[in-house]
Amino acid sequence: MRVLITGANGFVGKNLQLHLAERSDVEVQCFTREHTQTDLVQWVADADLVFHLAGVNRPQDPAEFQQGNADLTQQLCDAVQLSGKSIPVVYSSSIQAAADNPYGASKRGAEDELLALAASTESPVFIYRLPNVFGKWARPNYNSAVATFCHNIAQALPIQINDPSAQVNLVYIDDVLESFLAVLDGRVTQSGFVEIEQQYHTTVGELAEQIQAFKDSRDTLITENVGTGLVRALYSTYVSYLKPEQFSYRVPLHGDERGVFVEMLKTKDAGQFSFFTAHPGITRGGHYHHSKTEKFLVIKGKACFRFRHMMTGEFYELYTSGEQSEIVETVTGWTHDITNVGDDEMVVMLWANEIFDRDKPDTYAKPVGIAP
Repeated sequence: MRVLITGANGFVGKNLQLHLAERSDVEVQCFTREHTQTDLVQWVADADLVFHLAGVNRPQDPAEFQQGNADLTQQLCDAVQLSGKSIPVVYSSSIQAAADNPYGASKRGAEDELLALAASTESPVFIYRLPNVFGKWARPNYNSAVATFCHNIAQALPIQINDPSAQVNLVYIDDVLESFLAVLDGRVTQSGFVEIEQQYHTTVGELAEQIQAFKDSRDTLITENVGTGLVRALYSTYVSYLKPEQFSYRVPLHGDERGVFVEMLKTKDAGQFSFFTAHPGITRGGHYHHSKTEKFLVIKGKACFRFRHMMTGEFYELYTSGEQSEIVETVTGWTHDITNVGDDEMVVMLWANEIFDRDKPDTYAKPVGIAP
């Protein structure tokens, strides 16, 4: 399928280009400000579908609203009619199209041109009145508060908030493109207005607090709940504004004669991750827990785990090594330790179900001793 993207160098256009480049069944032509009306007519005629993303939203002269939105869309519609083909058009409009301002009027005019095209030809149109779109590569200090906050906070620059309680409606770029590609693949066929199903509602103040928490997590090691929903999308956006020299950061390393211990990541409700090393013959542990649980994975070296029941004295030991992927789990009420029984340094990954609290560690020293 041959696809034409207008406004290909914009925020949405760049993301769309990347998604389409992952496919072998699509050939992409990009129309940008450097191209001419003649190029547009020729490339529309060659296209099987048009993603019309070009537009103007912050011009020096308000007259550019009309030229860059309604007039350009009229030229596109004329090119579709001139081709004599049925060419679907996906248009990125704005919720501002419902507003009484020059920008909204120009976007509404563009919508009207497309609806007229659909009514007079067999070319379906898919009009997306998008709220605030955010994601990687959005331009900061332009038209996206999320982009501005992410960029400025990542680079330790100040942000300005006039009304923290102001409501913000957001859509994530990948959700927008998922819907766009559904049109491309024929899974959305009804001509007219289309809505992005996944939308987020928050406030300006909450946005700023959440993005600041991402930055702070490198110091506290406590990650936000970045696996789902708005927080996931915001975090993916935030890290895209890090400069290459910010791609890494150091965490504290605690060392003694036994080896080292390093905490990597802490969560608010799913424990923490760390690793430790032990020199040959070194034993670590020798304690029990009432409620805390742990999982160990030896990734280098040879280990002996020993356990003793705190009430019955029952003893158990097992051997594992970095040559096998085996999780060893501590059990409440059993004191336990781990000994490096190999000739080389032992490296062990560790997960605990809670963040270590020095005031309430739930860790009580008790040597395992020797099996009876």
